[in-house]
Amino acid sequence: MDIILLGIYAFFVWLIFFKFKWLPWNITSQVIVVTIPIIALTTLILILNVVAPSSHDVRVVNYYVQIVPRVAGRVVSVPIEPNRHIKKGDVLLKIDPTPFELEIAAGEASIRSLQEQLKSTVAGNGVIGSQLELAQKRVAQYTELAASGAGNKFDLEQAEAEVANLQSKTTSASAGEDQIKGQIAQAESQLAASKWKLDQATVYAPADGTVVNLQLREGSYAVPIAAAVAMTFVEDEQWVMAFYSQNELREVKPGQEAEIALRTYPGQIIKCKVDSVVWASGEGMLPIAGMVPNAPAAEGRFPVRLVLDGKDKDLFLPAGARGQGAIYTDSGKMIHIMRKIILRVGTKMDWLVLKLH
Repeated sequence: MDIILLGIYAFFVWLIFFKFKWLPWNITSQVIVVTIPIIALTTLILILNVVAPSSHDVRVVNYYVQIVPRVAGRVVSVPIEPNRHIKKGDVLLKIDPTPFELEIAAGEASIRSLQEQLKSTVAGNGVIGSQLELAQKRVAQYTELAASGAGNKFDLEQAEAEVANLQSKTTSASAGEDQIKGQIAQAESQLAASKWKLDQATVYAPADGTVVNLQLREGSYAVPIAAAVAMTFVEDEQWVMAFYSQNELREVKPGQEAEIALRTYPGQIIKCKVDSVVWASGEGMLPIAGMVPNAPAAEGRFPVRLVLDGKDKDLFLPAGARGQGAIYTDSGKMIHIMRKIILRVGTKMDWLVLKLH
């Protein structure tokens, strides 16, 4: 675009100074002729960098999930292929469920046994309770007889001893009943854990996406350790990030028009709009905090998130694609055309493959 403007300017200089000779071609006019385009182009570019800022660092970034099984075991099935699209909920891998099924069977058997013990204990406690109730009635009767002089003191003492003995048995029986109930609760908890393990033996896709670099095979041993990743899952959800210097973003706001040109699609302009400016970077975080979840760091610059718009909304963008782009703010709309021309001329260079081998 600069060359086109200089060409137009040179044409008018030729008309004025050489064709029609309206002005003399001397040192003064030569200095003015050279100075005007330098000042004008410099001013135009400086304004353009504010009202239609461009970036030569546009990146396509995807979310990726490291698939780590929640349980350990031998892999019996990997029903997917690498670099093939997978829908959310599709099976990624299956771990041998036999150990977990055996745990469930053993847990259910243990619970049934404990429940039978509880029934027997409750029945025994009922008998002891009846005996205690009868012994307490006898004590009351012997007490009345002893008070009237018609009863035997020895019989009263023997009845009281029987009550004390039965009360001790009732306490022990209640403790035994509570112990069995606790064992049942523990067994039910273990059974629930075994069922959870069985459910976790099958790993499903967390979202729509693709598995890359799949090396897991049937017979491998999977472990729930972050350092031993089973596979890497790349989600379809993407971020298109354009990195800008801090002083270029004064006029950038969400919803503004943007365009990008990726080397993946030489010569094609991809329509976008501004989603948001990520006003944070890893350089602004204290060491004790986690990293800000944005694109790879770019020193001294902030990323602007762009989303595809219009006819390009469903365009496939490979993760890691790089290119250039521009944002058209609400200011200086009359000169936005210049940025669009510069971007379109620049993307034509992507057709060139500059290799000597």
